[in-house]
Amino acid sequence: MQRWRGLEDIPQDWGRSVVTIGSYDGVHRGHQLIIGRAVERARELGVPSVVVTFDPHPSEVVRPGSHPPLLAPHHRRAELMADLGVDAVLILPFTAEFSKLSPADFIVKVLVDKLHAKAVIEGPNFRFGHKAAGNVALLTELGATYDYTVEVIDLFVTGAAGGGQPFSSTLTRRLVSEGDVAGAAEILGRPHRVEGIVVRGAQRGRELGFPTANVETLPHTAIPADGVYAGWLEVDGESMPAAISVGTNPQFDGTERTVEAYAIDRVGLDLYGLHVAVEFLAYVRGMLKFDTIDDLLVAMAADVKRCSELVAAYDRTH
Repeated sequence: MQRWRGLEDIPQDWGRSVVTIGSYDGVHRGHQLIIGRAVERARELGVPSVVVTFDPHPSEVVRPGSHPPLLAPHHRRAELMADLGVDAVLILPFTAEFSKLSPADFIVKVLVDKLHAKAVIEGPNFRFGHKAAGNVALLTELGATYDYTVEVIDLFVTGAAGGGQPFSSTLTRRLVSEGDVAGAAEILGRPHRVEGIVVRGAQRGRELGFPTANVETLPHTAIPADGVYAGWLEVDGESMPAAISVGTNPQFDGTERTVEAYAIDRVGLDLYGLHVAVEFLAYVRGMLKFDTIDDLLVAMAADVKRCSELVAAYDRTH
């Protein structure tokens, strides 16, 4: 899959293509319907499929300080899109100048002049251009002028997550922030994950017999509520069952919020400086302060046992 950053990265000889545009944070099951249809339509027409997305999130430029927590960094979104069969991903730097493009100018500059769109696939609520003034009706109207068709896909999937609300990135972020990682996984179609570099922490886990990877997460990452979770620690493509702690470490009067993962039954791992991923399967318990270190150790042993059971019972192929 080709990855382009900015319009100037698109090959000069790029021909017609099928395009879908959106933030697509998380590439959740609703997004998968739209992107999957774009891939399918591209194959029907014998042309490549392109996903156009933005960095930073448009809200950060339009309303500074309002950047939403991210469900997936751009490189992870690209991986997920590649798995869906996408041929190219275009990440457009979203600047103040770019935000002022009128809807018609946006269409000409991106879809017509550079991507030579033959078909555009979008959800019903797609908005574009200055002050999000463009909608699906205008997109379709301009298609008659610029020789592309528009297909609108209903991305609203529902299920048990969020009490039956339509699946969305906003709902997923809320569930993650509440610690409902099982609900978030239903929407995403896979466990929520965070990524980052393993840094040196206070080494207390090592002293207590449960050495953890202290993950310095990427900026704006959607991090689950404080607590203990079952999941996986992924290093260099290897996925290890893990007990994960999110919080400020109240036992030792900590103040900095951290994500730490203990790879169950793995001895001698040296992960410092490595980029790792932590995947959240299930919430186990809230963050507690125990009366004694012995009480803490008993709880940690129980947490590890419970996490091991939850991971062992989960079918990652479903």
